[in-house]
Amino acid sequence: MYLNCHSFHSLRYGTISLEKLLEQAVECNVKAMALTDINTVTGIYDFIKGCEPKGIKPLIGIEFRSQHQLRYIGLAKNADGLAEMNRFLTAHNFSGETLPQIAPEFEAVFLIYPLENAPPVLRENEFIGIRPEDLPKLFLKEWKTKIQKMVVLQPVTFQTKKEFNLHKILRAIDTNNILSKLTEADYCSTSEVMLPLSSLLSAYDDYPEIIANTQKVIDECNFTYEFKTPKNKKFFTTDRKTDFALLTELAQKGLIWRYGENHTLAKSRIEKELKVIDELEFSGYFLITWDIIQYSNSQGFMHIGRGSGANSIIAYCLGITDICPIELDLYFERFLNLNRKSPPDFDIDWSWKERDTILHYIFDKYGRDHVAFCGTNVEFKYRSIFREVGKVFGLPKEELDKLAKNPMNLHEPNSIVKLVQEYGMLLEKYPNQRSMHSCGIIVSEEPITNYTPLEMPPKGFPIVLFDMHTAEDIGFEKFDILSQRGIGHIDDSVKLIEKNRGIKVDIRNTAISKDEAVCNTYLAQGKTIGCFYIESPAMRGLLRRLNCDTYKILVAASSIIRPGVAQSGMMKEYIFRHNHPNQFDYFHEVFKEQLGETYGIMVYQEDVIKIALHYGGLPAADGDILRRAMSGKGRSKTALQKVKDNFFACCAQKGHPQALSEEIYRQIESFAGYSFCKAHSASYAVESYQSLYLKVNYPIEFMVAVINNQGGFYRTEVYVHETRMSGATIENPCVNKSDYQTTLYGTAVYLGFMHLERLESKITLLIISDRAKNGDFASLEDFINRIPIGLEGIKILIFIGAFRFTGKTKNQLLVVASLLLTNFKPENRSLMLLQEPAKEYKLPTLERSFFEDAFDEIELLSFPVSCSPFDLLQTKYRGDIMAKDLVVYHKKQVRMLAYLISRKHVPTKKGAMYFGTWVDNEGTYFDTAHFPDSLIQYPFQGGGCYLLLGTVEVDYHFPTITINKMAKMPFIPDPRYSDSKEHQFKTQNQIKEDVSNTHRKPYPQEHEIHLPRHRMKF
Repeated sequence: MYLNCHSFHSLRYGTISLEKLLEQAVECNVKAMALTDINTVTGIYDFIKGCEPKGIKPLIGIEFRSQHQLRYIGLAKNADGLAEMNRFLTAHNFSGETLPQIAPEFEAVFLIYPLENAPPVLRENEFIGIRPEDLPKLFLKEWKTKIQKMVVLQPVTFQTKKEFNLHKILRAIDTNNILSKLTEADYCSTSEVMLPLSSLLSAYDDYPEIIANTQKVIDECNFTYEFKTPKNKKFFTTDRKTDFALLTELAQKGLIWRYGENHTLAKSRIEKELKVIDELEFSGYFLITWDIIQYSNSQGFMHIGRGSGANSIIAYCLGITDICPIELDLYFERFLNLNRKSPPDFDIDWSWKERDTILHYIFDKYGRDHVAFCGTNVEFKYRSIFREVGKVFGLPKEELDKLAKNPMNLHEPNSIVKLVQEYGMLLEKYPNQRSMHSCGIIVSEEPITNYTPLEMPPKGFPIVLFDMHTAEDIGFEKFDILSQRGIGHIDDSVKLIEKNRGIKVDIRNTAISKDEAVCNTYLAQGKTIGCFYIESPAMRGLLRRLNCDTYKILVAASSIIRPGVAQSGMMKEYIFRHNHPNQFDYFHEVFKEQLGETYGIMVYQEDVIKIALHYGGLPAADGDILRRAMSGKGRSKTALQKVKDNFFACCAQKGHPQALSEEIYRQIESFAGYSFCKAHSASYAVESYQSLYLKVNYPIEFMVAVINNQGGFYRTEVYVHETRMSGATIENPCVNKSDYQTTLYGTAVYLGFMHLERLESKITLLIISDRAKNGDFASLEDFINRIPIGLEGIKILIFIGAFRFTGKTKNQLLVVASLLLTNFKPENRSLMLLQEPAKEYKLPTLERSFFEDAFDEIELLSFPVSCSPFDLLQTKYRGDIMAKDLVVYHKKQVRMLAYLISRKHVPTKKGAMYFGTWVDNEGTYFDTAHFPDSLIQYPFQGGGCYLLLGTVEVDYHFPTITINKMAKMPFIPDPRYSDSKEHQFKTQNQIKEDVSNTHRKPYPQEHEIHLPRHRMKF
């Protein structure tokens, strides 16, 4: 009899999770109920699955609201009814029009109008919902005649009085009001709770026809859903047979392309994979992905296929990935096996500039009725909770900031704050708003509105109203279409090399960038700034510790740097074993044979499958069940126990000692949750090598491409420094040479106007377009005549040196600009173009210090270009030693002068510490460690140069200075403010630093890793 239940998926309205709603239904002896969340079906599929074991008949519907007002409630008689409502709501979501007062004519939907909004004439499928508290109104003549068209309406929105208060808070958040200003129309009635069924029915004892109508609706609503059948587009061609034939043909062609005519192992692996793909009916899934890649290639786009899809030789032969699974011993079962009915998706990256083109192709090719992005639920998070709830209670912004930024134990202990905390904590993990999944796309066989309404965010691509987990649960395998700047670096580099040097680099030929001697030297030395995935201080330090000089070591490094692996302690153990290969024993011969590449450590998820297969004798598919179960990826405890029992039975059958098998199973259990997909690491490693190849062979072009793609791990200044270190001359923006992005002329690099944050982008675009049309600017006067710019904009360009081609000093240009613009009328601009050149003024000689230019640059770019930060220091001291010599100072105290690049916060058991990255006066990078006790007395004080005193620790080829003391060094007084001592030292505060925070538990120490280095004795 409950035809109108809300869960917390009724955003900023409902307060009950689906689990609690169903639990309460059982307590109230409810045998049938409808989930009718407001303007959404987000929770219906979980609701259906939850009802079945509890013996409740699920009814599926939508409560249609517009402008916070209830219009009507729709209940689907069947799947057609849900589709009707979804299409109706989608149309209004897309158009932005308010919902009509009267619902359209649905064929398979029951409609329930609230009493206050009931139309004068009802269709056959339409009813009026009457609440228990409204029953006395039936004595009125106007309603008495309509009893035969009424049903029980007992909405459910909250469970307790506290939840009712929470509901009001949610309504205040939604309406952007304070609590005291809410009206009764803004929130639900205090009666919207679930009652025991007998209590509810007793209220309608005098109206059996209302109960009968309600029962009729319940009986005739029979929405069922088949969760196990795939819902993706079934066929790329016309049918399964034709799809498989095409996939086989493409795989055979790809086999010759990748391996030549007579590669027996590759042939047999292709046959094995094709058999599984056909049996699971995934040919279409592979072909659609191949089709997207073909389109990308036809446009000249570069892509990276990564993730577990790279375990497939078919994906390799179709060009979806560039990872050879035979070379790296990758198991197809990690991607797809007969026990894994729902495959993981292909993860494919494009340049961030080209991704939208790919998306448009997918939507156009497969139909906008059949393609949509997955949605995602954005939950209330700690900071937003206190800000939102505090606002509801009327707290001022200053207090809201304190609540949001500080932990709860530091909040002021007054009554209002306690209420904010109490209700704020109730909201934690509640869905707050719907958003678009960053990359997951569904391609559906049937129109997507058969399953969900769609929303149209500003991005312009429709989204479904459920997340990726629900999508997988109901039968969709998403396609992950991602973007990243790393590909932009590579792609733009190749184009820039051809433009600047006339050389065409076939960067897609991965052979050129997997085993080049100079690249390997750079890699081992950690000279990888700007290179995708291997440029962070932590990664560069790891490369040096491993003396990483091969592709396979890089693949391992790409995995062990991941938080999970590092946190398990495997990174430390791997580094030890790599550097001391004779100081440990392989636990068993199988570990040496199968994991010799990683010194007997299960670094990769595939390693779990290998050990289960080769030590335990389990099928590879069962090994994948073991991996998934231990990493919490959707396998039941029953399935895990079954595989575990089978593992020990197989081990015993193979004659392994029980104690040894138990230790190996313990290692599997310990590492499975932390291990990383090897294919994913390999994909990252290929892209990293491609970046490194370009950096080594074409360093200036590569670094310009990095700058133009807005960098990576570091700020622009670091990449500008690296460009200079690569042999380039760095020039400030120039109105005749610069574009929006940074431009390259031989080895001269002109910074782009995009780096002048204070200059309007529309002015930048006008400069570029006018110059293209009318040629270079002859003078400042010519520029002012042609470009509609104010005095402030002109000043920015003058101070950055954009008119230095005129030969005039900045001070002279400022005088000219003031004279020209004081009486300048914009309407005369076109006329002035026809006039004679402006009169040459006799200007006084206005001397300007070299350092003034540097401070101008700091003010406009946040870093100096015309000199080094060291040149601006008051001291001439440059340190006792340089970074290049640190390796020979192990355990010795050193004193250095350095410029701060970045610092990373790291939690330890004794408190917060930092790792710093610096450059010395020669421009060489080095690293420091700052422990909690040192930081108390000598904290970081923002960007700039510091005097450092510390002890060098060389850890496996990698020197780090453990800092004892440090002090920030002052710049010279800013000469531009020689008459104002108050401002003479302010500009240096604009020097930036990169700061990254880590929120994790401290990594374990060596003795806490629990990985024996020697064999067990039996």
